[in-house]
Amino acid sequence: FGPYPVLVGITTIFLFTMHGAMFLLMKTEGSTHDELRKYVVPCIAIFISCYTLLTVYTLAYKPLMTAFIKTYPLFALVGVLAVLVIFNIPRCVKKGYDGWAFISSSLSIVLLITLFALGTYPVMIRSTLDPSFSLTYYNASSTGITLKILIWVVAIGMPLVLAYGVWIYKIFRGKVQLDEGSY
Repeated sequence: FGPYPVLVGITTIFLFTMHGAMFLLMKTEGSTHDELRKYVVPCIAIFISCYTLLTVYTLAYKPLMTAFIKTYPLFALVGVLAVLVIFNIPRCVKKGYDGWAFISSSLSIVLLITLFALGTYPVMIRSTLDPSFSLTYYNASSTGITLKILIWVVAIGMPLVLAYGVWIYKIFRGKVQLDEGSY
């Protein structure tokens, strides 16, 4: 427990607050949409502030998080792309491109998770007692036979999950229509 995990947690909270606001902005219309637009801009501003502070703190005080990118500089493009996508969100909101703002918000989540994975690879949990006690992707993985079974489960299950996602998207596509029967 320290300032860095707290800052990561706060940034994550505001990332998903902003993402939820983008979704609501995309799915509503009329007075609800106009009222929501007032709250979206502060959500974006707070997230970008937290993200900037977290980035500066990471670069200054967490050299292990940037070691992989220093070793493989091509992966710095993930960080650059993350910054571009994040700063595209307020631009899209300002122009009224709510769907594109949501897509940018979704991409920012994927890119930030990718940056975190690159920063921690291959160690998932670092030991404060002895680095040899750290939990890595290699010593935390399952046995070979378990992974072979899992690949078949994923090969069968993933198309089902994707089909369900497409079906639900088709059912709930479009903006929410508010009328007298709404609550």
